[in-house]
Amino acid sequence: MKDKTTNIFANAPIPKAVISNVVPSIISMLMVLVYNLADTFFIGQTKNAYMVAAVSVATPVFLLFMAVGMLFGIGGTSLISRMLGEGKEKKARSTSSFCFWSGLVIGIIAMIVIWIFVKPICAAVGASSDTMDYAVQYLNIVALGIPFLIVSNSFSNIIRAEGSAQTAMMGMILGNLMNIVLDPLMILTFGWNVAGAAIATVIGNVFSAAFYVRHLVSKKALLSIRPQDYKVRDGIAAGVMAIGIPASLNSILMSTSNIIINNLMVRYGDMAVAGLGVAMKVNMIVVMLLIGLGSGIQPLLGYCYGAGNKKRYSDVMKFSLGLAFSLSLIMTAICYFGAGGLVKAFLDNADAYEFGIQFARIYIYSGPILGLMFVFVNAIQSTGAALPALILSVSRQGIIYIPILLAFRQIFDTPRMLAASQPVTDYLATALSAVLFVFTYRKYLKHM
Repeated sequence: MKDKTTNIFANAPIPKAVISNVVPSIISMLMVLVYNLADTFFIGQTKNAYMVAAVSVATPVFLLFMAVGMLFGIGGTSLISRMLGEGKEKKARSTSSFCFWSGLVIGIIAMIVIWIFVKPICAAVGASSDTMDYAVQYLNIVALGIPFLIVSNSFSNIIRAEGSAQTAMMGMILGNLMNIVLDPLMILTFGWNVAGAAIATVIGNVFSAAFYVRHLVSKKALLSIRPQDYKVRDGIAAGVMAIGIPASLNSILMSTSNIIINNLMVRYGDMAVAGLGVAMKVNMIVVMLLIGLGSGIQPLLGYCYGAGNKKRYSDVMKFSLGLAFSLSLIMTAICYFGAGGLVKAFLDNADAYEFGIQFARIYIYSGPILGLMFVFVNAIQSTGAALPALILSVSRQGIIYIPILLAFRQIFDTPRMLAASQPVTDYLATALSAVLFVFTYRKYLKHM
């Protein structure tokens, strides 16, 4: 495994090194997207827009616990890839074990908390009297899969740090395929509706987590989840948290901002909320692909940084930025012109469809620059630069987005302008990410 990592990260030509890491990561993200779209699509086939709205308002809660997976996944990947670049394999194994057991315990606690407070949670995220029962039913079941969700989300990233990009991809594919196959069976054939969607999601997460555990206990794995390798000290917990907390804050703020916009949008009716939820799903086609590209290059950049190879780090960045911009333009065009058909696949109600197509085309305005932002973000994370990573994480969906959203609500007070707050935010966040990357590059790589 060490030879494989060295050959890909250190010796392969730049295009091959980038593509071999990016393609599995993109496929993994697209599979996550497909499984998210599958839930909404098959619930939409029930012709009950209130169920679609209920899943839309419950999604931010799900994102909160995906953020825990991001904490250990992105934080662990950043530290492990740098440790491997420095030749510290034992510390890399201890970091992997720390991420597994810490994430699992947090997942169990979160599951219990949701079961106890499910109704207040649903009310807080914007469930109305018409959608409350559906949202409660969905979250009660999904909570069972939270420990598995955290493990699968963490190790779909961490396993890439040891050079096993294809293994990381296969775990995501397995879990998501299970969800996609079970969705129509449980939602439509069995008639379990939102409960069926939740059960399929739980089973998918269980299969994905089990696949990663099987790999990590095998002789093929460089990393470890053995309890005896678990270590908090020696800079492990601090190293994971330094990058993991900013990464997870981004997901937490994304969830928070979704809750806020759902609560603002519900003033225009449940159909507006349903349309917004579907528009976000359509926008995710671009976002998830570009997140996959950005996260795919992070282990490669981290290895180059740990090995002190400044030239290779710079060459990877140049190639990745060009690739990201090209993909951004292509996917933006596809989603903008295909918005009508995509929204129609999820919404049958005429009012909800009208909201959905308007919101989807507004959201996609930021598509051309999103790829650049995700490359800059992951490049900063790869160096372990905690402060710039923290600033970026609290900016896009927090200190930039929320004030703009609330200002648009006060100034314009229309559903279209509430949606427009996101692309405005994305352009500002991309400019900030470029400035912070230049700062990070000059500070952390000048002596390499």
